[in-house]
Amino acid sequence: MKTKLPFTQLFSCSEIEVCYKRPLFNKMMHIKGSKDADQILRSYIDLERIDLKEFFWVIPLSNANRVLGISEIGSGTIKGVATNIHEIYQLVLLTNASSLIVAHNHPSGTLKPSANDKQITKKLMKLAELIDVTLLDHLIITSESYFSFSDNHML
Repeated sequence: MKTKLPFTQLFSCSEIEVCYKRPLFNKMMHIKGSKDADQILRSYIDLERIDLKEFFWVIPLSNANRVLGISEIGSGTIKGVATNIHEIYQLVLLTNASSLIVAHNHPSGTLKPSANDKQITKKLMKLAELIDVTLLDHLIITSESYFSFSDNHML
C-alpha cells in the first residue's frame, strides 16, 4: 500500500536567497572605452600568469558603465579556455548588470581573434539581447597589448 505524502511535503522546496550589494557609487571604477577596461583588468589580474595559460574574465557593469565587479570564470591551458556561458550570464543577472565586458588572454602573444573567439562573441551577443543587456566589448589581452572587438567593429 502506497503512503500519500502531505501536500506541503510533496511540493516543498529549498529556499533560495540571492544577495548582492553593489559598491558605493563614488568608489566604483568607470569604463569609457576599451583602454579603461584593459587598465582595470590589468590592475585586477595576476600579470605573472598571463603568458602561462588562458583565462577568461567577466566585468559586469551598471547602467552608467560603472564596474560592479570582476570575475575570473575560466582557467584553461596554453591552447585555450572553456567558456561557461551559463556562468557568465548567471553573474550578470546576480549583479543586476545592464551590460558586460568579457576578456581573455592569448599566451602566444598574438592579438588576432580565433574562429572560436568570434563564435563565442556571437553567442554572447545573442544571449545578451535575449535578457536585455549589452555586450559592450570582448577584449583579447597579451603581456604587451590588447585587441578590442568593439574598436574593430566586430560587435
